[in-house]
Amino acid sequence: MRTFTDSTGRTWTLAITVDAIKRVESLVKVNLARLLEPRKGSELPLLTELESDIILLCDVLFALVKSQADAQGVSDEQFGQALGGEAIAAAYEAFWEELVGFFQKLPHGKATVTAIRKHRELIEAQLKAAQDKIEALGGKGDRKNSGTAPPPAIPGNSAGSSRASLGSIPDPSRSGSSPPCRKPRSAANGRRPPP
Repeated sequence: MRTFTDSTGRTWTLAITVDAIKRVESLVKVNLARLLEPRKGSELPLLTELESDIILLCDVLFALVKSQADAQGVSDEQFGQALGGEAIAAAYEAFWEELVGFFQKLPHGKATVTAIRKHRELIEAQLKAAQDKIEALGGKGDRKNSGTAPPPAIPGNSAGSSRASLGSIPDPSRSGSSPPCRKPRSAANGRRPPP
């Protein structure tokens, strides 16, 4: 069993068991026993979804601690509100450690454990490579605390902060023409005319 503490100071205990896996599947439609397979309607393996979708992970965590939450009168919304910053990082680590511990004990679980570890190594390597690239481009450190000013705005940059430039963008609904990426619909049947 692994524990983590949320931002309100509540301590939660994660215990992945067959019962817990069934509860997660019932409440969240996620089968933790099938980490290497995509969920219905997804192309990604569940392992990847849990690593990249913090909301899905939070839902899974809540399902795992549901009986504790019910005993404390904590709703799923309150649970999510208390998982910010260090708390979600601690919950994330506790979840993956507990999951590895569960599969390590199974006779055929070594492949799943290896997949979890390799996947996490890959994610960490990708994040480090992205960080290195940002630093190489001059994004070292926090600009607020570094004493350097942000780079000057580039004239004509559409991502600038000038509200005046918004008025120069034509409104297609007023001109009667369609945006360039859409073809006008036929008034007779609501379908797009052939190209």
